Amino acid sequence: MNPYGTKIRINEGIRVPQIRLIGAKGEQIGIVDAREGVRLAREEGLDLVEVAPLAKPPVCRILDFGKFLYALSKKEKEARRKHKTIEIKEIKLTSKIDEHDYQTKLGHAQKFLEKGNKIKLTLFFRGREITHMDLGEKLIQRFTGDLVEWGSVERNDGLEGKAIHLYIAPKTNKKGGPLKSAETKNQ
Repeated sequence: MNPYGTKIRINEGIRVPQIRLIGAKGEQIGIVDAREGVRLAREEGLDLVEVAPLAKPPVCRILDFGKFLYALSKKEKEARRKHKTIEIKEIKLTSKIDEHDYQTKLGHAQKFLEKGNKIKLTLFFRGREITHMDLGEKLIQRFTGDLVEWGSVERNDGLEGKAIHLYIAPKTNKKGGPLKSAETKNQ
C-alpha cells in the first residue's frame, strides 16, 4: 500500500528488478531498472506508477499519481452510474383467484415490467388444489398471454413442491431499456 491508501504500487514500492517504462508524454522508453525509472520520474517532478503489474516485465508509467487516482475514481463513478440493477419482483397467485384480483395482479406486473424489473410469478396450490394442475396451467398461460406486450417468459421452473415458479423478463427497446406502453403500441 502506498501513502494514498490504494493497492497500486508507486515509486519505491515497485520491487521488481526491471520494468517496461512509458514516459510522461506517452512515449516508449523501453526496459530499464526500476531504480532508474524512479530517478527519471523524480527528475520530472512526477511519480513512477505501475499500470500493468501482470505483464512481463511490469509496465510502469511516469505521471502525476494524484491526477491518476482522480481519473480512476471518475471512471469508477461513471461505471456505477451507468450500471442498472435489475430487481426481481414476485407476484403470487392461487388457482382460485377472482377476476378483480387477477386484473390487479396483472396491472402490477405490467408496471414492474415497464420499469425494467423481472417478475417471478408463483402459483400456489393449497390443499387438494394440486390435483387440478390443469387449472393452474391455464391461469399461467392466460397471465403470460396478457403480458406478452410487456415481457416474455425467461425461465419456467415448473412445479416445485406445491407451487409453480415462472420468471418473466421485460421486453427491451433498441436502446436496451424497457419498453414503455406507448412504444409497444407503435411496434
